Amino acid sequence: MRLLRARGDRGSGAIAVIFFALVVLGLAAFVVDGGLSIAQRERAADIAEQAARYAAQDLDVEALRDGAGQAPIRFGNCENRVAEYAESVGMPAGDIAAAECTGATADQVTVRIRLTYDPVFTGIVFGGSLTVWGTATAEAQVG
Repeated sequence: MRLLRARGDRGSGAIAVIFFALVVLGLAAFVVDGGLSIAQRERAADIAEQAARYAAQDLDVEALRDGAGQAPIRFGNCENRVAEYAESVGMPAGDIAAAECTGATADQVTVRIRLTYDPVFTGIVFGGSLTVWGTATAEAQVG
């Protein structure tokens, strides 16, 4: 009788090891891909800040020289300036095309940047890429 009971318990430890291995892999995927997502969001926000500053530097110099005391930002050139900056930091062409100037006044400009990335673990299971956005506003100050 004792011999039969010992045979029935064989392999039960392997099932527990497999279960805990899957749990650990799931947690690793959460930590790695979650950290990657946070890093990409921060990078998108950083690029948006720098691109907004770069776009805000494109001032109407003639208005400044006229002595009106104001130098309005040339909003019509904002998309080109943002694309130029995004290309200089090595963003992919699809993300550069999605970058946009979402708003402007005479002295400030708002830029929105998209970054697309492939997650490490969840990309293997679910496939596809994820998208994050960064938005920033810069103000031109004369004086």
